[in-house]
Amino acid sequence: MYTFSQLLARNAVLGVLFCLAISSCSLFFLSEHLKEQQLEHQQVLTKLVPQILPRQEIKELTQILRAAFDYQLLTLANAGGESLYHFAKTEKTFTLPMIIPGKREFFLKQQNLKVTFELATDKSLTAVAAILLLVVVATCAVIIIAGMLSTRRYKQFFASVSQQIKLDMSLLNPEGKSETREDIFQIPALKQGIAEIKALIEAQVAASTALEKEAYTDPLTKLNNRSRFIQYFEDQLNREKGDNFGVLLISRCSELQTVNQIHGYHEGDNYIAKVAKIIAAALSAYPGAELFRLNSSDFASILPNVVLKEAEKFAQELTDKFNNYQQASDLDSIAYTGLVYFDQNKPLGELLALADTGISLAQTQGVNAWFAQKDTDILKGASANYGNQNWRQEIDSVLENQRISLYVQPIQPSGTNKVYSEVLARFLNANNDMLPTASFIAMAEKLDKIVAVDRLIVETTLNEISAKNLTEQSFGLNISSRSINDEHFLIWLERRLLREPAITSRLIFEISEYGLQQNIQTSKRFIDMVHRVGSRVTVERFGVGLTSFKFFRDLKPDFIKMDSTYTRDIDEDKNNQYFLRLMVDLAHRLSISVLAESVESQEEKHALEKLFVDGYQGFYIGKPGKL
Repeated sequence: MYTFSQLLARNAVLGVLFCLAISSCSLFFLSEHLKEQQLEHQQVLTKLVPQILPRQEIKELTQILRAAFDYQLLTLANAGGESLYHFAKTEKTFTLPMIIPGKREFFLKQQNLKVTFELATDKSLTAVAAILLLVVVATCAVIIIAGMLSTRRYKQFFASVSQQIKLDMSLLNPEGKSETREDIFQIPALKQGIAEIKALIEAQVAASTALEKEAYTDPLTKLNNRSRFIQYFEDQLNREKGDNFGVLLISRCSELQTVNQIHGYHEGDNYIAKVAKIIAAALSAYPGAELFRLNSSDFASILPNVVLKEAEKFAQELTDKFNNYQQASDLDSIAYTGLVYFDQNKPLGELLALADTGISLAQTQGVNAWFAQKDTDILKGASANYGNQNWRQEIDSVLENQRISLYVQPIQPSGTNKVYSEVLARFLNANNDMLPTASFIAMAEKLDKIVAVDRLIVETTLNEISAKNLTEQSFGLNISSRSINDEHFLIWLERRLLREPAITSRLIFEISEYGLQQNIQTSKRFIDMVHRVGSRVTVERFGVGLTSFKFFRDLKPDFIKMDSTYTRDIDEDKNNQYFLRLMVDLAHRLSISVLAESVESQEEKHALEKLFVDGYQGFYIGKPGKL
């Protein structure tokens, strides 16, 4: 048995090896991190420098870079080697030649500019040194404690072995083999080993089952996902026994996009979870029924061995439950359902297409309505546009009767900045029920009706502002990319705005960054016209297309509204904070105000305030209300 001194010496050797391993790994990862940091910084400079040059702005460029980053060395020179700018820290700093990557240089051909830089590493080295010191101290403590505990453990172990392992000499007697085997299995150590092996096998089986369940389960609703749906449906139709028929229902939460944009993503999750509970409760009355979440907004219900007429009663029950939920919420609608009968002769792809057509038809019939798609020939020939025709008639009816309702959502300014409230349009059917907004806009785009819809929104907004004498307030209006590329719409809009000078100066037209990029020349002409009549322009969903700031310097918008992917959880996302800080600084240098949408919490708002964002919009700031 080891003595305490032997154990202490052995642990000391292991501790030294451990410290050396930790030190080597720490220095290696520090070196790799610094190299990766310099490479990422070079990529950032490669994108930023072309956006804020020509040469006469070298001083402005270096001020931005010095303010945003901590440099050990920064040098700018032209192709001939002439120095344009040089900065180097004069104070001596601790360095590791084999670890610190040193300076990095690259050449921008288009700007004829050579950039040499070295990021400061003082903080990283100090942090690593502190960690290594802590490891050494902790290792010394562990060596001493481990030596004492190991000595005690060895004593207890050998005492236990001497008492438990007593081999009977009868093991050598062949006639006693059966009895000896039983005696062997009664040894406590062997029994414990068998139990541990059994527990290990059970743990592996449980882990495998858990992984399979995770792969086939939707994390929000805990329902089976699309992969399990396809597997289940194929198994259902391939069963050898029984009547393999039933009804497939697809329920679509068509207001999910609107809820996420207006109320916030947390409320969107609550909305989806509530719909899942409603459908699951209704399905509980049907033996063998299954519920799946196919994607972010669609749920699939399977009613096996049920005829279509019985399924229609279930669909009506769903509609009633959705209506009750809608009355208790601020939503315009909850979900629409398409039904289709299935048997062994119908492929899954065709059934999903038929159910999707049923949803499109249900959306034109009333709030939370359902439609049973019985015509299986609808996917063939001239019938293929049946759902489109219903939507075309519905959109024409809305335009002809001007059935539109306007809401506004405020944008809160930071400090004395002047911002505005965004106008949100809602469309009504003949029964004055809300049509699903996202579906209405999508179908208007598809059926080439979006320009007429934009005209209706602009005209209605101008009339209501004038009728309610709201000329002291500012309002933002969304315009589609199709409209800004339509010559007749631009002529009509300019003439209409010139007739309302008091209101026109209070209007801000919002266009997506992607829409502006479709045709740069047309976009510039639209923005020039808007500025000429006295209105302003916001580029919304900014940051998705990585458009250069030179592009915006030419277009000269008044606001940019950062896409929600950059503002969501901004209080925790360091990368987005870094990106947004640069965008705000550059935008302010071009006299462009920066707005943030989808602000859902106080923490997000405080983080945006620290980044000097000019305005905030989202569920935390204010809910939409009637204009």
